[in-house]
Amino acid sequence: MSASDPSLVPLPGAQKVTPRHRQGLACVYVRQSCLKQVENNRESQINQYRLAEKAQALGWPPEQVRVIDSDLGLSAQSSDDRSGFKELVAEVSLGHVGLVLGYEVSRLARNNSDWYHLLDLAAVFGTLIADSDGLYDPRSYNDRLLLGLKGTMSEAELHLLRQRLDAGRLTQVQRNAYRQQLPTGLERRLDGTVVKDPDDQVRHTLELVFEKFEELGTAHAVMRYLRQAEIRLPRRQRCGPQRGEVLWKVAADWAVRDILRNPAYAGAFAYGRRQLEPSRLQPGFRATGRLARPEEEWLHLAQGIYPAYLSWEQFEANQERLRANSTLSWAATQEGAGPVREGAALLQGLVFCGACGRRMRTVYRGATYRYACEALAKERDLPRCGSLLGPALDERVAEAFLAVLQPAQLSALEALLADQQQERERLSRHWEERLKRERYEAGLAERQYRAVDPENRLVAAELERRWEETLRRLQATQQEYERFRRTLEVPQLSEEQKQLFAEISTRLPGLWESGELSPPQKKELLRSLVDRVVARRWDSGTVELRILWVSGHYTETVVRHSVTRLVDVADYDRLVLRVEALWREGLTDEAIAARLTEEGLRSARSRRIPAQTIQQLRLERGWYQRLHRSRGADEVEGYLTVRGLAVRLGVRRGWVYRWLARNPLQERWVLGHPKGGLYLIRADEELLAQLRRCLPGKPGRPKGH
Repeated sequence: MSASDPSLVPLPGAQKVTPRHRQGLACVYVRQSCLKQVENNRESQINQYRLAEKAQALGWPPEQVRVIDSDLGLSAQSSDDRSGFKELVAEVSLGHVGLVLGYEVSRLARNNSDWYHLLDLAAVFGTLIADSDGLYDPRSYNDRLLLGLKGTMSEAELHLLRQRLDAGRLTQVQRNAYRQQLPTGLERRLDGTVVKDPDDQVRHTLELVFEKFEELGTAHAVMRYLRQAEIRLPRRQRCGPQRGEVLWKVAADWAVRDILRNPAYAGAFAYGRRQLEPSRLQPGFRATGRLARPEEEWLHLAQGIYPAYLSWEQFEANQERLRANSTLSWAATQEGAGPVREGAALLQGLVFCGACGRRMRTVYRGATYRYACEALAKERDLPRCGSLLGPALDERVAEAFLAVLQPAQLSALEALLADQQQERERLSRHWEERLKRERYEAGLAERQYRAVDPENRLVAAELERRWEETLRRLQATQQEYERFRRTLEVPQLSEEQKQLFAEISTRLPGLWESGELSPPQKKELLRSLVDRVVARRWDSGTVELRILWVSGHYTETVVRHSVTRLVDVADYDRLVLRVEALWREGLTDEAIAARLTEEGLRSARSRRIPAQTIQQLRLERGWYQRLHRSRGADEVEGYLTVRGLAVRLGVRRGWVYRWLARNPLQERWVLGHPKGGLYLIRADEELLAQLRRCLPGKPGRPKGH
């Protein structure tokens, strides 16, 4: 060993080592941040291992020097995954360690909570800490202060490194130059340009996924279709021995959703779709803590960067449909619709709550019935979702059911059959491409086998096995293709079938309204076409219905829902404003009610607004009619009330009422004679003088008696 050997260089602070320290272990902690450093940065690794020689130079015998290197390839940002660091802390806390050696503080921890925890334990049990700069005693104030500063700088260094890396990455993102991982179906050339996958089958399969989602409406239905048609999805491997290869896997619901939700297929470069949420981090699981964010919270979005499989408008429509479909997530786990019963509720077992996705139950009360949802109230003690009046929903769904049976829909049926024929041709093309791929791979395996030297038996045996495997796959694909070809062709409507369909669609509406069909029969007819009905109450008077047909299509409609309180009417605020405006115009309650009914406003329990409702609204807000405003006032709009006239004459109101009853005034003096005895008298001096002459004058008594 030469004189320049670092292990022989005296360590500053070595005089702090005492015989008591040498009775314990000298633990050498070795760590590098990632596997790449472990493989390539061997000098740092060698320097850390040679710290064991430093411990021996300080007086520790070799059998008492322990090297802890189980954390190689792990970051020091946290101690959750570092078993070696936990072992070191445990030994220190048991008082078994006299010296801890690390090449630098950042090797031990880049997190102040872990670092100070180790310092506190070392101070309690008198353990020394050493790095390449010197040896420190945590019980010494100056040494502890220096170690604390080193730990803070180590944590700050990690923050600065991450900040620089993030800033550089975001700069590339803003320039749309960041090389993000591309989904299957897109490839990046050596010059950086992105193109669609040159494999026809990959492109056609992805296009089929988008087309079927537009047709079927749900990701689960697309997955079910792909499985029934035995179409597999391409998935490019990102790691493992088959990295970079495209594997064909059985369609899964999550895989279909990944394709539908990836904006890269719409040609958009998006960054920050999943962002770190520290509260969701799980210790020991690095992949946790990242949550999907809505589009408005993405860090960057640029359209038209990649070649697109669909337009951005269609992508946005798909996301909206996926969000709408999420209300049905609970529906698939619910019990079936159940048998048809005798009750009048036509949608019994078919209605689902649009708020929680649970099946709504039917509640009969007297002659009427409602669809109610109390699942959350029973399971989680939350407020119930509410209930909806049944007849209005039944009527609207029945209208939609009869509408799809109209003769005009015959052309739509023919168009549907034509689409199915195109679908069969598309599937046939898929099988032909798949068969072509299997033939190519079988031919390639055969050529590789025939090209190898027969004497090289190990290689020849492996190539022969691969050839046989490709031949088996080719044979299986041919058999599946033959089964597909033997499936029934898409039927075409004959003239007799068209005539029968037209007759049914013409007669059924009249039969439905005639009362000849019982409720169970109507329910059976509805269930033949209706899969489920999702009802969502948007406001107090409006219910949105989504009718899902057995074909996978759906119809959206709105039902005006009756309410029991006037304040729950959907246009209540507008109703109040119109009442005030018409009252100020001088209209009576009857006229206001008639006007508002013509304008389409309604009351809580009726399609028309009664005058009593207008009167109630006015009185609650103090909007009195013209003559009623005379109560408690001396003058109203230039006219004297009975009270004001009594004050002017200096008599009691009773005298004025009796005099007016015996001596009717001319219309030019009195505004009106309303019911209830309300008078408005013109404040005219001639009239007042005439009335003063009629006043009785009896000494000792008030005037008017």
